Amino acid sequence: MSTEAEVTPSPGSPQPPGRVRAFLRLVLIEHSVFALPFAYIATLTAMFLHGGSVRWWTLVLVTVAMVSLRTFAMAANRIIDREIDARNPRTAQRELVTGAVSVRTAWTGAAVALAVFLASAALLNPLCLVLAPLAVVPMVVYPYGKRFTNVPHAILGLAQAIGPVGAWLAVTGAWSWDAVILGLAVGVWIGGFDLIFACQDVAADRAHGVKSVPARFGVAAALYAARASHAVTLGLLAWYALATDAGGFFWAGLAIVAAAFVYEHSLVGPDDLSRLNRAFFTVNGFIGIALFTCALADLAVRGLRG
Repeated sequence: MSTEAEVTPSPGSPQPPGRVRAFLRLVLIEHSVFALPFAYIATLTAMFLHGGSVRWWTLVLVTVAMVSLRTFAMAANRIIDREIDARNPRTAQRELVTGAVSVRTAWTGAAVALAVFLASAALLNPLCLVLAPLAVVPMVVYPYGKRFTNVPHAILGLAQAIGPVGAWLAVTGAWSWDAVILGLAVGVWIGGFDLIFACQDVAADRAHGVKSVPARFGVAAALYAARASHAVTLGLLAWYALATDAGGFFWAGLAIVAAAFVYEHSLVGPDDLSRLNRAFFTVNGFIGIALFTCALADLAVRGLRG
């Protein structure tokens, strides 16, 4: 009898706790730290500019919407890419490849996450609900992107840029170009560090026809593009600071981000990717948290009321 048959519960019985944990590992739930701080910056800035006080229920719904949409996106990504993952030694131990999570379970988790996202959008305001499907589209297109374009990183950036824009809409129910500036900063930032991350898969990608900037143009070109992306990110964040009349704490945060970018790019080179995980996970996680902390302090000093 197969392992899958042995762990399959009878109809109507509860899911084994281990299956839930495996699904959370599959979607890397802890990586929400990358984009969530920027959604909070947008949310709290919009609250400060439109009323001056924190709306806690809206903040909770923004959190739920962000985490659930990201969970759906990661689950869909893993499902769509499972055959590619099986051929890459780095990803061959992922849960869908090894069978720790079944495709059916992954689709179930994705469907639940999508339903939660749509429900949270509906609770925020009518515009969020109407635009919610548009936020889902790039999340599904991205994993297919590596099959038809050498720049799938740009699709990922677009998907991530939606977060701050949606968070601002959640507060005001109206379009904001300030939020677009912040969204572009986030998208270019994440697209840039995805360029770095993709460098470790060049050999496997070329062998199996997976498209990316490193696979097409080489690691050196990808790293130069990542540096340029992060320089643009700093410019966009500075533009956002000017557009929203940010104060000294926010600018101090930008200085910290600039130093973190310099450190990140010092860790990797065309001939040495041994510290790539530190550059990707540790430094980029720090960037989001550091800028959010400084932005929060800035808004508090400027009069944001809890």
